[in-house]
Amino acid sequence: MIRTAACGLRLRHVVLVLAGVAAIGGTAVFVGGLPDAGQRSGPRYGSQGNHAPDAVPTPGARGIGDPLAPLDGNGGYTVRRYTLDFDWRAPRTPFPARVAIRATATQALSRFDLDFAGNTLHTVTVDGLPARAERDGDELVVTPARPIPNGRTFTVRVAYTADPTQQRHRSDAIRTYGWIPTSDGTLLYAQPDGARMVFPANDHPSLRAPVTFHVTTPPGVSAVANGRLVEKVRQSDGRVRWTYDSEEPVAAQLVQLAIGRFTFVDGTGPRGLPVRDAVPDGLVGDTEDYRALTPDHLAWLERRLGPYPFRRYGVLVGDTDLPVALETQSLSVVPSADLLGDRADAERDLVHELTHHWTGDSVAIRRWSDLWLSEGHARFYERLYSDEHGGPDMEDAMRAAYKQHDQWRHDQGAPAEPTGPTLFKVMRYDGSALVLYALREKVGKETFERIERTWVTRYQGRTAGTRDFMRLASEVAGQDLTPFLTPWLYGAHTPPMPGHPDWEVDPVEE
Repeated sequence: MIRTAACGLRLRHVVLVLAGVAAIGGTAVFVGGLPDAGQRSGPRYGSQGNHAPDAVPTPGARGIGDPLAPLDGNGGYTVRRYTLDFDWRAPRTPFPARVAIRATATQALSRFDLDFAGNTLHTVTVDGLPARAERDGDELVVTPARPIPNGRTFTVRVAYTADPTQQRHRSDAIRTYGWIPTSDGTLLYAQPDGARMVFPANDHPSLRAPVTFHVTTPPGVSAVANGRLVEKVRQSDGRVRWTYDSEEPVAAQLVQLAIGRFTFVDGTGPRGLPVRDAVPDGLVGDTEDYRALTPDHLAWLERRLGPYPFRRYGVLVGDTDLPVALETQSLSVVPSADLLGDRADAERDLVHELTHHWTGDSVAIRRWSDLWLSEGHARFYERLYSDEHGGPDMEDAMRAAYKQHDQWRHDQGAPAEPTGPTLFKVMRYDGSALVLYALREKVGKETFERIERTWVTRYQGRTAGTRDFMRLASEVAGQDLTPFLTPWLYGAHTPPMPGHPDWEVDPVEE
């Protein structure tokens, strides 16, 4: 999902709406609402909770229990749709926001949590009735006026003042994330847990729901978001209301909302796929050569991974000082500096983020420890493309990664055993691409390609983890690959590389 030079989201629906009022400390009330948006349904996007009928109402779990982030996500309900309503004013300026979340209870709920950090909370209602809302770190604890029965669909509305200066920082490839300012607006870097700084959510990569965006901007300022532009309406005061539909369920960490003076550049990919880039007005010409490569990148990846899994695609050119590319679903963020420099480096970013749309976006990770499946695949195909198009040799890159693998295991954990602070370190990038390279060397190119296509096809639109990949690889290869993959993914030391007995691992330095 992220690549840097250093190391490189059908069921009934949910609605969200936004608008500010006067703050009420800790507890909030808001009466009113929006009509429900269109719905998608189906069991494949997951839920948590107890489905026992006539159960005594109890609190929903405060998190889904991910060992690396126990409070990420929430139990007791499944989100059906988010509807976001932002009244954007100016760069770095707080603005009124409303969100409606349509959800279905998966247990009898006495209260439930939303992931929501910062911002000035005003009112919360559940099905139109004032609800008690308390802040506890990143948790917004909501107690409805009356319990919600198991299986009941309900709507939570939250009104607040959004703060587009909120950010967090990590010491790995993520660096700064949350609201990222530009000269005339903002864009979002929500990965890994930055979405909660933008809107209240069920924030874990395995949890997805469709999103409707309503964004009002000043004249001459555009809004860009995941999916399809449904409507653009000029209001009587000259401001413009933009409506986007994500079209597919999306994880909170893959949500994108960019605001600024953009030019939209339309094109076509393989099989007529709509491609729309969003480019800051002054960078359209200078970034055209590399952006025009997208149809070729799509065709190259489709030959290896099958049809692109979403309804449209585009590149969002990020005119910021942050040198980080990011896959937000159907819209990859690529820093302007990368599109103004060396072609090989630019294509590595473009292919890396595009690959994520198969592995990481369409096939979502089950737990954060499965991140290697997302970043490792993106790095593997990034390097393979570069190798085939005049960039660095892939075998040389993998041999270099092999030499450092024990050190990375020591410092950052094995590929499928990260810690929270080392989640986006180089082991999840080149270190995890090396696992896929070793698998290809073990089973051969033809079998490896069948494993890859089967993986992204079988789990398209679903959530999967490391054990799922090991079982599928074994099935396709016709041999039990668990004894081979387990030490690569979990061992303290790097196994021998198949076909390369001369490759050596450097000793670990404390």
